[in-house]
Amino acid sequence: MIDPKSVHSTLQAAQLADGIPLVMDLQRSEGVYIHDASSGERYLDLFTNFASWPVGYAHPMMRDPEFLAELTLAAETKVANSDIYTTQMADFVQAFSTRVTPQGYPHHFWVSGGALAVENTLKVAFDWKAHKLGLERANDGKDLVALHFRGAFHGRSGYTMSLTNTDPRKIALFPKFDWPRVSTPAIEFDLDGGIANDVAALEAASLREIEAAFDAYKDRIACIILEPMQGEGGDNHFRSEFLSALRRVATEREALLIFDEVQTGFYGSGKTWLWQHHGVEPDLVAFGKKTQVCGLYSNTRVDDVPENVFHTSSRINSTWGGNLVDMVRCRRFIEIIEEERLADNVAARGAELVDGLRQLARERGHVSNVRGLGSLVAFTLDSPELRDKMLADLFDKQLLALASGERAVRFRLPLVISSAEVGEALTRIADCLPAGVGA
Repeated sequence: MIDPKSVHSTLQAAQLADGIPLVMDLQRSEGVYIHDASSGERYLDLFTNFASWPVGYAHPMMRDPEFLAELTLAAETKVANSDIYTTQMADFVQAFSTRVTPQGYPHHFWVSGGALAVENTLKVAFDWKAHKLGLERANDGKDLVALHFRGAFHGRSGYTMSLTNTDPRKIALFPKFDWPRVSTPAIEFDLDGGIANDVAALEAASLREIEAAFDAYKDRIACIILEPMQGEGGDNHFRSEFLSALRRVATEREALLIFDEVQTGFYGSGKTWLWQHHGVEPDLVAFGKKTQVCGLYSNTRVDDVPENVFHTSSRINSTWGGNLVDMVRCRRFIEIIEEERLADNVAARGAELVDGLRQLARERGHVSNVRGLGSLVAFTLDSPELRDKMLADLFDKQLLALASGERAVRFRLPLVISSAEVGEALTRIADCLPAGVGA
């Protein structure tokens, strides 16, 4: 096996390898800590593999011999789940559709990759809208569009690059569709958790843009798509009133309302899905990351069109139909999360982290707009330069975090994190904040 100190150079000989400068030891990483095989140091993981690993490392229930035997069996054969079915797949689908998917969403589709999950929600919407309009095959839906928001990150696949508009490096020079993009009425929070900006005015402006887009595109808008909390775009939160307005517009204008929960879903917010905090039901939800296998679920609004993609063979499809190993692992995650009440745990721990960060902001200054739900926590710094230095300093303090938007640091907590570990994180964060006194 390659020496850990040679991992980066070995990779760089064959690929771009400019990721995090450590080498994860899969045997010695444990709980909320990544063990670096090259240095022997432990890193407090508030990055969680881009919010994709929920239960910490070396969880005892993941080491159960019976489960490991099932996982190994699933790994021996890569099954084309779209057409070849197994008892392992049926166990997973039953667990997900009855214990994770909310009631009223009978349709599911499984695929590998969050971007492809989002892309297939768009395909569901385009198919539905084309049938609604009675489009002839010669038109083939080519004029249909997806309405989306500034600061969105929905992926880097063909359709989703036309929606993503965060870091220009990720989409520049690739051909994209000119689809309607509207302003994002994000909440700014004061240090008591109240709303600090005139978000109602921002919402009104955004809704005017949305109505204008529907007027300009007439009946061509197939869907409104939004992350119910934008991640890469700045950890932007929205009021329930705004999401309710989107629900109304989508219904009145005959478009599907899509929530992209690839980063926020699967218990990350302290509820199974972040949209449940708002009580605003979408038509379609894309999921991924913590679910391991990615995909979407849909309500019955698509059944207004009897020949929709969930009833017409091969309208949406994938050879692998997700991955059987990921399905087995996801089912185990569901069991762990339910047995250990990890959704409740991360809701409480996230609130502790937000409270602690607000106290640091009062004491030190430089920090504003502390915000979060459950595992999804962020704060904003005075400048991009200060944010970048903060991330570097956190790494030096052996804490892994992520950038968000132009000036924010975001954390993606493991669902298993304890109060003591939140306290440890706050100590390391405090050590990296500039000296100063808050207002």
